[in-house]
Amino acid sequence: MNTAAANVVTYGSSAIVALQSGAALPSQFLTFMLGEDQYAVGILHIKEIIEYGSLATVPMMPACVRGVINLRGAVVPVMDLSARFERAPSVIGKRSCIVIVEVDNGDGDGKQVLGMLVDAVNAVVEIAAGDIEAAPSFGTRIRPDFIAGIGKVNGKFVILLDIEHVLSSEEIVEMARGTVAAHHN
Repeated sequence: MNTAAANVVTYGSSAIVALQSGAALPSQFLTFMLGEDQYAVGILHIKEIIEYGSLATVPMMPACVRGVINLRGAVVPVMDLSARFERAPSVIGKRSCIVIVEVDNGDGDGKQVLGMLVDAVNAVVEIAAGDIEAAPSFGTRIRPDFIAGIGKVNGKFVILLDIEHVLSSEEIVEMARGTVAAHHN
C-alpha cells in the first residue's frame, strides 16, 4: 500500500473532521489552490473552512482585503491571497472557499482570526520534515518572506506558506493607511 496516499484526507467533510478532531501535528498541512499553484498552511493555524458567501466590502481597504464576514457574531476580515501575492484578484468559482485561520496579532498578547480566500481546498496531507526544503531566495512568484519552505507531496512540490508573514496585520494596516492617504491627495 502506498503510505503517502494513506495519509491524505480528501477535501470535504472528512477534511473538516480532521481539522476539528484536534489531532493536528506540525507535520500536517492543509493544501489549497491559487490558480494553477498549490500552497499549504500548517493545520495548527486552521480553525475551519467555509463556503464562499457574501462579503461586506469595507471602503478604502487595500486591494488584498476582499471584505468582512460575520462568523457567529464576530467580524472576520477576508484576505484574497491571490491579490496579496500581487496577482489578479481571485475569480469566485464553485470551489472557492474561505479558510479561517488564527495568527498572532503581532503585539504578542493575542490571536487574530482572519479569512483567506482560496480558489479550492485540496486535502490535509502529512509532510515529513525530510520532505521539506528551505525556501528558494528567487524564482518564485511570491515574496520570499511569505514562504516557510517547499514540501514534496506525492512527487509534486507544494509551497508552504509562513502564514504569520502573509497575514501580518501590521503590514495590512500600513497598506490601508497608504490607500487612505492616496484618496486624500
